[in-house]
Amino acid sequence: MRLSPRAAMPVPEIICSRCSGVCNNKVKELGIQIPRPVSQGPSRFIPEQEILQIGTEDANVHTVFADAFADMGRLDNITLVMVFHPQYLESFLKTQHYLLQTDGPLPACYQHYIGIMAAARHQCSYLVNLHVNDFIQSGGDQKWLNGLENAPLKLRNLGELNKLLAHRPWLITKEHIEQLLKTGEHSWSLAELIHAVVLLAHYHSLASFTFGCGTSPEIHSDGGHTLRPPVGNGCICDIANGNHGGDDSRQTAGVLSSDSSCEVEVLMERMKQLQECRDEEEASQEEMATRFEREKIESMLAFAAEDEDPPPAKEVSKHFEDTRYGYKDFSRRGMHVPTFRVQDFSWEDHGYSLVNRLYPDVGQLLDEKFHIAYNLTYNTMAMHNHVDTSTLRRAIWNYVHCMFGIRYDDYDYGEINQLLDRSFKVYIKNVVCSPEKTTKRMYDSFWRQFRHSEKVRHCQGMQVKYLL
Repeated sequence: MRLSPRAAMPVPEIICSRCSGVCNNKVKELGIQIPRPVSQGPSRFIPEQEILQIGTEDANVHTVFADAFADMGRLDNITLVMVFHPQYLESFLKTQHYLLQTDGPLPACYQHYIGIMAAARHQCSYLVNLHVNDFIQSGGDQKWLNGLENAPLKLRNLGELNKLLAHRPWLITKEHIEQLLKTGEHSWSLAELIHAVVLLAHYHSLASFTFGCGTSPEIHSDGGHTLRPPVGNGCICDIANGNHGGDDSRQTAGVLSSDSSCEVEVLMERMKQLQECRDEEEASQEEMATRFEREKIESMLAFAAEDEDPPPAKEVSKHFEDTRYGYKDFSRRGMHVPTFRVQDFSWEDHGYSLVNRLYPDVGQLLDEKFHIAYNLTYNTMAMHNHVDTSTLRRAIWNYVHCMFGIRYDDYDYGEINQLLDRSFKVYIKNVVCSPEKTTKRMYDSFWRQFRHSEKVRHCQGMQVKYLL
C-alpha cells in the first residue's frame, strides 16, 4: 500500500521538454493555477529533511502509519511530526481512535463539534479545519458550522467549561458541573460529560503540540497552499517531487552560535550536582512550599515580545464566545488562588477510577499515554549518550503544572530555575498557556544543540497540561 500525506491533485497533461512532466511555464501560458505547499514539509520549525520520509520507515512504524491511514483516511502532519517517537504516537493514536471512532456516550457529530470548540478556543485553525471535514462526513448539521449560536443548546452550554478548562482551569467549581448535569431537556449525563471533558482536554493539549512544533497545514487545507508560481525557473514537476523551493539545509540544527557550544555540558553538570545534593540533604516542608510559591510568582515573568494578543480569525472565533478571554497568571497582584496539592487529589488515586467507571477503558488509555510521556527517554542529550534525564524531565513536567497552580509536595521547586533557562521557560509558558502565540523564534532560542526529536519529545510531555 502506498501512503500519501497529501491529497492527490489532478493536473493537465502538458509535457515539459526539460523533465517530461507538467511544466510551470506551459500551464502559466494557459492561465492554469496549480496549488503548491506554503511550507516545506510537515513543520515550519523543523527542516523537512530531518523528518521521516514516507516510504523509509521500518516495519513497526509502517504498521502504525497503515493503521492511522485506515482509521482516518489520511496521514496528517501531526502524525508525521509525532513519529519522531513511535511509541508515543501509537499510544496517542489509540486514544484518539477510542475517543472518536468507537461507540461512546456521545454521537460522532457531537464528538467532532466538541473538537472544533476546543481547538477554536486556542485559535488552532489547523485542528478546526480537520474536524469541520470530519463533522460533515459524520452527518453533522452544517448549520452548526455557521457559528456556535446555531448549535444545540446542550453544546452551547458546554462553552463556559470549555473556556475555563482551556485558559484558567483553577476557576472551575462544582457548580459548573452541577449546572450541566441538572435535570432538563438539555442536560448532560455523567458519562456524556466525562466524554466531553476528555475531548476538550485532548484538543486543548493537541493545540499546544500543533503550535509548539510549528505544524503546517496540509496542501489541501485552508492556508496550506498558494497559487503563486515558484520563484525563479523552477518547474512544477519539482513541486510534485517534493522540491518546493530553495535549499533548506542551511537552517538545520547543526549551525550553532558560540554561545550555545557548551550549554549541554553546563546543563548536565547542574543535573549531576542536584542529584548529589538531593542525596546529601533534604529541604524542610516549609522551605519546599516557599520555593513553590516563589516559582509560581516567577513564572509570571516568562513572557516574550510576541506576547500581544493576536485577534482571532473570524472562521475560528465564530465557534466560541467571549473571544477576548484567555490565560491570566493566577498569582498576579490582587489574585489569590489556593494551591492544588497533587497529594490531595491525583489522577492515580482518584481520576483514573472515576474516568474508567463512567467511560470504560478510556482511563487505561489515558494512563498509558501519561506514563509514556513522562518516562519516554533514550538516555541521550544532544551529542551525549547514556545520560539519566529523569531530573530534567521532572523539572519540565512540574513546571507545566506549576503554572496551573498544581504542587507536588515531594518536589524541590528550586531545581526548576537551575535546569530551565529563561528562553525555555518562555517557550513552555506559551505552548501550554497561550499556544497560538508560539513562534519559531521561541522554538529556536532554547536548547540550540539539541536534536529536533528531543524538542518534540518534551513538547509531547507538555500535552499533559492540567488533565492530571
